[in-house]
Amino acid sequence: MRILISVLLGAALACSAGLAAAAGPPPAPAPPVSTGFSWPLEPPPAVARPFEAPGSAFGPGHRGVDLVGRAGQPVLAAADGVVVHAGWLVDRAVISVEHPGGLRTSYEPLTPVVARGDRVTRGQVIGHLEPGHPDCPAQACLHWGLREGERYRNPLELLASSRVRLLPW
Repeated sequence: MRILISVLLGAALACSAGLAAAAGPPPAPAPPVSTGFSWPLEPPPAVARPFEAPGSAFGPGHRGVDLVGRAGQPVLAAADGVVVHAGWLVDRAVISVEHPGGLRTSYEPLTPVVARGDRVTRGQVIGHLEPGHPDCPAQACLHWGLREGERYRNPLELLASSRVRLLPW
């Protein structure tokens, strides 16, 4: 009886191992958005309005965060990248920076001190904050946005990874 149980147990383990090998390893968890990003305002500001993901491409939401600042305050590149837009967009000046890995950050309203095509480094001044952002409870607010491809993301994800990593014993 003991031999029969051992044989059956061994066959079951071999079968499950074969199925696991055929299916391949489990998919890796999605990596955090990125590391190496910092706040676009110093010192780290209060968040006046959080990110609210839109339900659809043109649905309502808040596609970034509003950070409390002061008029004229330097706005900093959150990470190394290339300026893909620096100028007026509808009724305010906007800067967009393309970063490695398909990430793009945007900053508004501000007076740009960089131009399209400029390479910027993390912490470099890219403009100066302007007043006039709608619904800002302070003298001025920076709207800081993040896109990954066509998907809007919460830019605060750039500042700290919330991914849990288990270490071996």
